[in-house]
Amino acid sequence: MENRYFHPESLMMSFGYKPELSEGAIKCPIFQTSTFVFKSAEEGKAFFEVAYGQREKAPNEDLGLIYSRLNNPDLQILEERLCLWDGADECAVFESGMSAISTVMLEFLRPGDVLLYSKPVYGGTDHFINKVLPEYGIKGIGFTNTEDPDQIIENLKSLGLDKQLKMVYVETPANPTNALFDLESCKKIADYFTSDEKDVVVCVDNTYMGPLWQHPLKHGADLVIYSATKYIGGHSDLIAGAVLGHSKYMKRVRTLRTFLGNMAGPWTGWLLMRSLETLKVRMTQQAENAVKVAKFLQNHPKVEKVYYLGHLEPGTAQHAIFKKQLFSAGAMLSFDVKGGEKEAFTFLNSLKLIKLAVSLGSTESLAEHPATMTHSDVSAEDKAMIGITEKLIRISVGVEHYDDIIWDMEQALEKV
Repeated sequence: MENRYFHPESLMMSFGYKPELSEGAIKCPIFQTSTFVFKSAEEGKAFFEVAYGQREKAPNEDLGLIYSRLNNPDLQILEERLCLWDGADECAVFESGMSAISTVMLEFLRPGDVLLYSKPVYGGTDHFINKVLPEYGIKGIGFTNTEDPDQIIENLKSLGLDKQLKMVYVETPANPTNALFDLESCKKIADYFTSDEKDVVVCVDNTYMGPLWQHPLKHGADLVIYSATKYIGGHSDLIAGAVLGHSKYMKRVRTLRTFLGNMAGPWTGWLLMRSLETLKVRMTQQAENAVKVAKFLQNHPKVEKVYYLGHLEPGTAQHAIFKKQLFSAGAMLSFDVKGGEKEAFTFLNSLKLIKLAVSLGSTESLAEHPATMTHSDVSAEDKAMIGITEKLIRISVGVEHYDDIIWDMEQALEKV
């Protein structure tokens, strides 16, 4: 039989797992153990040398199992499988999306450094950048998708921040407005300020598109971050995060994870492996449902505006980015209901099938009010600038029958 390149969705069932090492079990067992037994003291020494970076792995040498804070079969196999979608060298899985985000920022930023970040970002990320990092002497400077990269470069130079810029952090599509950012432009900014003395790392939060619909590493990113709670987990039953990217940077991320101790446990790793097997099926159905839901909302008299990537006008800058970077419009959309908070709350309180809850990417459809929930801590100035208003409602489209989702929205809008 000839060798064949299998697609990632096929490899999600078996890649990295050897049944013969686990009594022939067709699925990887849950290795609910804190530590692992060495065959000899010499083997333990060799494992630690590699784990602590005292030497590089020899050809064909595997990183031996030491302790579940360092590595665990459930985590290791999961990380290998996640790399397949994004084409990453390495992956590190964390206990939450925020632990992944905060670990990356703490590793690559130091007091006096500057972080350039896209607006809007997830509310928790915004809080960390604007409330936590300043306590460590790290300054965040935001930019929108209407700003030209050359303009941003000149602005940073005029502020005398050439040497301080250490990271460009981008969330695209942005939560909750679906604003798109050109990753090649972000890379251009990072490259301009990179020198022999320092790298400027490009980090992309790809949670809205999941590993399926956008691959930032192919557009200049150095690291990709996911809240694995969302599409990767996909069932609203776990909390996790993931960072993927080039070995040069991942070695640093994994090392800090080891000493912060914020890796995901074996049970979470096992659940995520289960979820990866249906990732493409789930996300494909969700994206198909979103097309029909967005069309319904666009034509409803009580809806002022719909923020959906499938409705971008051809010939616009946003549409050009969409065609270049994305494979699908995805299943996240937001809309402005006519009115304000009162009308938005009436809609949300009237839903019967769709769940009023934060989070996204799960099998069930979810709805929330960003201005008072996920993005409540974003400054009033930034909310006004990026369109997080009292009339904005965010929808994560699930796998239910689209007729039922639309019926629920229709009856809820009638109450408004």
